[in-house]
Amino acid sequence: MVAIGNFFFKYRNWIFILFYAALFIPSWRLFSKEQFGEYYYVWPIALGLIVTITGQLIRGLTIGLAYIVRGGKEGKPYAEGLVTEGIFNHCRNPLYVGNILMLLGVGILANSLVYVVIVIPIFLFVYQAIVLAEENFLRGKFGPGYDQYCKKVNRWWPSLTGLGKTFSGMQFNWKRWVLKEHTTQFIWLIGITLILLLIYPELTGGDKQLRNILIGVILGVLLLIYILIRYLKKTGKFRE
Repeated sequence: MVAIGNFFFKYRNWIFILFYAALFIPSWRLFSKEQFGEYYYVWPIALGLIVTITGQLIRGLTIGLAYIVRGGKEGKPYAEGLVTEGIFNHCRNPLYVGNILMLLGVGILANSLVYVVIVIPIFLFVYQAIVLAEENFLRGKFGPGYDQYCKKVNRWWPSLTGLGKTFSGMQFNWKRWVLKEHTTQFIWLIGITLILLLIYPELTGGDKQLRNILIGVILGVLLLIYILIRYLKKTGKFRE
């Protein structure tokens, strides 16, 4: 699994994009009008948004409280130090947990049975392999210190014990959250917009012209905000 994880780690950013694109694979519905009545679409929209926003919230809190300088170096796992503060004190892989919930949520939002039942389990396998590869690297670099951390903190399931103390004892760095997360937010919000307006004509009363106008306006505003943040970041006018 470690060898498989090292392979997936090298292409992990492209893999995430491919899984996101898989949302538009034709599928049977999770919730249908025959089963849930005329307003069947309320269920996938409500549940999907709750799950995907929860995932984004976990990512945001993780980055804003204690950012981890861990990523790739020459296509391999790399870490400058062992970060155990913030959300990392409650879950060893909170960013991955956030990603999983984000994709599961948009899968539910897309009302896709194929995505939830087939694509998400494949995604979980890929992430499990990547995490095992990362753990192998971290154990080799940090030794007993990392083993102690693993004994105290769960790999996947977040512990709520002491969460209030974590929040009260740390300051949320919203600027770091914007700088590190704006691209993910941009892609995520585009996906949600397209899913809602293309899959659920009920939201615009079946008016395609109104739907197209809303898509254009929303995507245009998101693009302008994204370009502004990129400009401020590159010019150094907006920093942590």
